Amino acid sequence: MSVIVVVGAQWGDEGKGKVVDLLAERAQVVVRFSGGDNAGHTVINPYGKFGLHLVPSGIFSAGATCIIGNGVVINPSKLIEELDELNKCGVSVDQLIISDRAHLIMPYHLLLDGLEEERRAGEAVGTTRRGIGPAFADKVARLGIRAGELLDKKVLRKRLHFIIDYKNIILSKVYEASLLSLDEVYTQYCHYGERLAPYIKETTVILAEALSRDQRILLEGAQGTLLDPDFGTYPYTTSSSPLAGGGCLGAGIGPTNIDSVMGVFKVYCTRVGNGPMPTELHDKTGNLIREQAHEYGTTTGRPRRCGWFDAPAARLSQRINGFTGLALTRLDVLDILPNLKICTAYKLDGKTIDNFPSSVAELERCQPVYEEMDGWQTSTTHIKKFDRLPPKAQQYITRLEELIACPVNLISVGSAREQTIEVRPVW
Repeated sequence: MSVIVVVGAQWGDEGKGKVVDLLAERAQVVVRFSGGDNAGHTVINPYGKFGLHLVPSGIFSAGATCIIGNGVVINPSKLIEELDELNKCGVSVDQLIISDRAHLIMPYHLLLDGLEEERRAGEAVGTTRRGIGPAFADKVARLGIRAGELLDKKVLRKRLHFIIDYKNIILSKVYEASLLSLDEVYTQYCHYGERLAPYIKETTVILAEALSRDQRILLEGAQGTLLDPDFGTYPYTTSSSPLAGGGCLGAGIGPTNIDSVMGVFKVYCTRVGNGPMPTELHDKTGNLIREQAHEYGTTTGRPRRCGWFDAPAARLSQRINGFTGLALTRLDVLDILPNLKICTAYKLDGKTIDNFPSSVAELERCQPVYEEMDGWQTSTTHIKKFDRLPPKAQQYITRLEELIACPVNLISVGSAREQTIEVRPVW
């Protein structure tokens, strides 16, 4: 038996899609366990370049069963678009399974997400306005519609009757917005149900059987640790847990079955949306990194905020996830820089601290304390082995290992599958 959880270790966009796509070649089951179509995993392989939002990144491995877990909220329209696009490119989706416990994003979630952000004005969280937060809020409030209910039209209409009435009161009385039609929403979701019915199944039994057969299972997270609603930069966070522990809840696997946890870090930092980012660069170096790496959101196209590697944030990520190994991505982006910096601590109100504060107000006052290193200024994109990297690149990687206190398994030196250095075996 071998169960690996792959999670983003920063603010998301670390390159999890590539890592999962690579590891899925040796997996029998891949489970996406959190988030919704607000997440975007870019995958480049022999089929082409894909921006996946709901379908697990293991879909390109014919031998892998791919499960959208109960911890994901699904916009059926977006999922169908994604399936059609994959089919058009010759990628089979026959091995896809949707948990019947996964909650659905409804039209009122999309409306409320936008309306709530507008009402917040200067205090807006910076959501993707994909309805993710309202869908998770309804899940906890016991007002959600689950994928399994698409299979029973009578139950679906009964549930929708109460919920649409309730949401229309909020839309009209609070936001003075137009009302939703029960018949229109019901008809629309019946059509979605007919299309998605072959994929919707009870997935905990499937996973239990895979465990009993000692199959390799890969749990794929979305977003990043620093967006976790408990441990991230709250309230500038996402709405479900991107942590390794969330993999158990979002897939339906007991924690004693987890064998290893891989944290995916960029060798610098990026962030999309609002909220503090202590190492953010507002200069030509930040712009150079953004353009060199094409740091624009897979889902929204928004420019990502770029900065130096943040070790205090990385240590928090290690503590709460329990990483057993690391995947470091985008090393090649630093090839052109003559000098590099790593944030090893913060200055907060005149004191030096090495932890990541829980308070956003404190984090906004933190000034990074940098350690400087020389760059290597030569291309790494063709290198296949760690000992062939320029010595200064090796030193940079080794220093990150020391600061995070975890060994590196994989180093990405480009977007293609083959542009990966396997330092230590993963499976």
